Amino acid sequence: MVIYGVALLAFCMLVGIILGELLGRLIGIEANIGGIGIAMLLLIFLSNYLKKSFNLGEITERGIHFWSAIYIPIVVAMAAKQNVMGALDGGFIALLAGGIAVFLSFLLIPLLSKLGNK
Repeated sequence: MVIYGVALLAFCMLVGIILGELLGRLIGIEANIGGIGIAMLLLIFLSNYLKKSFNLGEITERGIHFWSAIYIPIVVAMAAKQNVMGALDGGFIALLAGGIAVFLSFLLIPLLSKLGNK
């Protein structure tokens, strides 16, 4: 059922936020450090573990798969928006650094394609 996917997502989100807050405090920063990333990784590992270890019904597997599939693109989109907003607030140097990184990444595409074909 879809409800199991929601429950698994909520569990991973709570654990990720708690671990992110603890990591931030250990470093000495009053912020959540990587909580969403931790939640995403936990969601991936737990959904694969549940699929392999337990004989879940097809409907339950589809619910878990649905929420696993929908969660990651939403979080990536939210993070990308925050990065763009931060770059706009950071001024010209932040935009220049981002543009250079994208340009260099484009230059690496032919090299990576050749390496991938081998």
